[in-house]
This record gives sequence, structure tokens and C-alpha cells, in this order.
Amino acid sequence: MMPFENLTTQEHESLLMFPAYISLLAANVDGKLDETEESTAVDFAHIKTYSSDPLLVDFFNDVHQTFSITLQALNKALPLGTVNRDNAIKRKLEELDAIVNKLNPDHADIIRKSMQSFKEHVSRAHHNVVLDFIFPFSIKGLNS
Repeated sequence: MMPFENLTTQEHESLLMFPAYISLLAANVDGKLDETEESTAVDFAHIKTYSSDPLLVDFFNDVHQTFSITLQALNKALPLGTVNRDNAIKRKLEELDAIVNKLNPDHADIIRKSMQSFKEHVSRAHHNVVLDFIFPFSIKGLNS
């Protein structure tokens, strides 16, 4: 069974924006998407084309084709300010989650886990190895 066969074309196209919205949420700590976060997200979208669950390979191939353009367009369309951007992104993610709920529960779980890995990866875009060496334990705001 294909994971997205019961979605409309519109729902499938909306779902292709899921990784971009997740990336923008992860990058929104300071209210903007910077070059490092953008580069990390674009690189990870490419990596997902060959490292994702086999059920999502075609999905991530489709995502990857327009990911950079989609990410930039969504970033420009979002309101300014951390709180406003956060609220707008979360509203869109709720809509996308409603689409994910239409999937087979096993497929929905796979895509949610994949989106979580996307969020975690982009969140670590500014990860600093030197800080981890000096402070090998987590200090909120410094290395976490």
C-alpha cells in the first residue's frame, strides 16, 4: 500500500511543504531563518532522498525538487516577529497534521517521526563542537 494514495492532489501538494514548515519552526528561536539554518535544512532535504524510510523515498524526492524555493517563499510569506511567526507556522502544521491523520496509522507514524528528525536536525544547525568539548553537559541557552 502506498502511503499517500488516499490523499487528494491538493492535500499531497500541501504535505510536500511539511518539511519546510518544520524547518521554519525549528529556526524560529530568533524569529528568522538564517543562512546556516537554511543551508542545513536544504542539505537535510537532500539527505532524506536516500536515507528516509523506504515508504517516504518518493515523497522526499518530490520535496527535494523544490525545497529551497518553497522554504524561501514560505519564509517571506510568514509574519515578522518570533511569536507571530511561531503562531502562523503552528496553525499551518495543525492543518498538515489533519492531512497526515488521513493516512494509514503506520504511515502517519513514519511521516511524523521523519518530520521530528527534520526539526531536530535544523534545530542543531548552530551546534558548536567546541562548546560541547568545554561543556560536555547541557546548559540551557548555551549548548542546548
